[in-house]
Amino acid sequence: MAVTTWSITQNGRFEPFELQVARGQITNHRAITVFGYNPDVDTAEETVWPAGGMLTHPNTAVQMKVSSTSATDNPASTGAWAIVINGLDNNYNELSETVALNGQTEVLTVNSYRRINSAYVSAAGTGNSAVGDIYMGVGTVTLGVPATIYQIIKFDYNSTTTGHYTVPAGYTAYMDAGSVNTGQVGGSNPVTCRLVTSGANNIRLTNAIVTINNGTAVYEFIYPLAIPEKTDIEATALGSASNNFVTSYFNILLVKNDGAL
Repeated sequence: MAVTTWSITQNGRFEPFELQVARGQITNHRAITVFGYNPDVDTAEETVWPAGGMLTHPNTAVQMKVSSTSATDNPASTGAWAIVINGLDNNYNELSETVALNGQTEVLTVNSYRRINSAYVSAAGTGNSAVGDIYMGVGTVTLGVPATIYQIIKFDYNSTTTGHYTVPAGYTAYMDAGSVNTGQVGGSNPVTCRLVTSGANNIRLTNAIVTINNGTAVYEFIYPLAIPEKTDIEATALGSASNNFVTSYFNILLVKNDGAL
């Protein structure tokens, strides 16, 4: 007789809670990790994202124009063919869609978004990558760049690297850890980095702040920071001199509120 053996971890009975969440075994719990990268932080505060400057948001949900800086990003070529957008509607409820690209010519999303939490290349030609920077925004599009940028997939990253996340309606985010890293090509000038949250009253609260010279700062919340629904979470940086590289990440556990079950 053949004997089938199952490990305890395969059955999921005694696995660490974090692994159970990652495996989808804990109902109404999701793990979210948000990475950010800004290659040129200067002497004014900037969001940790590739577009530079501060990330802004529409006051109400809008259809987004999706375009690339390269004409090669289209389904008839070797670049990116399509992207998936994950965002929030006007009431901060989650929604998602796939958008087929048309190079530098904008394609209008079917959904209207108040926030775009993430996006990634979902299909590509033989290059297996986007050839240009892919933008999501509004206004006049010039060579693939909209007048107002709300999100970006930087060339060859193929997913958003924006240090920002908005908690969906009906959920609470519990943040347990994150980090920031800074560096300069030359010199050792301090960079001040903040973890900022902003809710319904639009007041930007500082939840963590560090100053670094060419290094890394890790922050841990032994008692996780509870962040309510419809709240923006953002990593920002401010250099004492120009031309700083800054990366960030933060981990959150997204839990559906009892009343929303």
